[in-house]
Amino acid sequence: MPETMNAVKITRPGGPEVLTLTQVEVPQPGAGEIVIRVAWAGVNRPDALQRAGAYAPPPDASPLPGLECSGEVVAVGEGARWAVGEHVCALLPGGGYAEYVKCPAAHALPVPEGMGLRAAACLPETFFTVWSNVFMRGGLKAGEVFLVHGGSSGIGTTAIQLAHAFGARVFTTAGSREKCEACLGLGAERAINYREEDFVEVLKAEGGANLVLDMVGGDYIPRNVAAMAMDGRMVHIAFLSGPKAELNFAQVMARRLTLTGSTLRPQSVAAKAAIAAELEEKVWPLLASGRVAPVMDQAFALADAAQAHARMESSQHIGKIVLEVAGG
Repeated sequence: MPETMNAVKITRPGGPEVLTLTQVEVPQPGAGEIVIRVAWAGVNRPDALQRAGAYAPPPDASPLPGLECSGEVVAVGEGARWAVGEHVCALLPGGGYAEYVKCPAAHALPVPEGMGLRAAACLPETFFTVWSNVFMRGGLKAGEVFLVHGGSSGIGTTAIQLAHAFGARVFTTAGSREKCEACLGLGAERAINYREEDFVEVLKAEGGANLVLDMVGGDYIPRNVAAMAMDGRMVHIAFLSGPKAELNFAQVMARRLTLTGSTLRPQSVAAKAAIAAELEEKVWPLLASGRVAPVMDQAFALADAAQAHARMESSQHIGKIVLEVAGG
């Protein structure tokens, strides 16, 4: 490995224009860690929050943005699972917008059989998030009614496919006819254009949602509660419209509702390793068979990370945005 590498840094809190290509030292693996030569890096909403100064990385993480990548293992620390030369995709504590990145070996997964590195870079952040929140925390079961907001996002397209694959009835919201059609093609039973319909009334007509995955927050929180079935659960993973809402908790008590949520990045190495193990056992076979696949939107060069962020924040995308680093 070289001593220095190209990487994208955040020069100051602000808009996409604060992302700048620079030269930094190549990381070295510690015990239980690997270094990956990055082929492709995924672009995610938390990257934009970090760029804006609203989502600080953990103290021991790289200050560079980037929470997922695919590539080739080029260095292995003591006790790490992988061998030099293997192709992996990995959930990262940070640093993915670079030519090399290190991460805990237990947070890397094999590239699914038959899948290219570009698509594999889109797996970790969304699949870790969806699996841990919808299935591990939310307990979604076959036959249940599942409502996911933002169905055309990376999280949404993943949640629709996995919930459908495991036998749930999937309902989703999106903001255009094109996005709704994309959601239906992924397995949603009903895609609700929130500009034209009230998702609360749609879900009430179905007897309510057993599980809601919410990334909107704000005034969606009481509306989600109104749309939930008896003994329903709601899991929060983001608050695009803000984390505060006025809520009548008498409804929570009367209908025995469960409200919970999580963030992925601050969780322990062991907790994220447990999610990785379940994914490899239960979800990676679905990816290898083609029953589930990441939905791709657009690719940008590493030097054009600012354009990638602008694309994501426009909310015009359907699926995942990636940065090409080494390619392949």
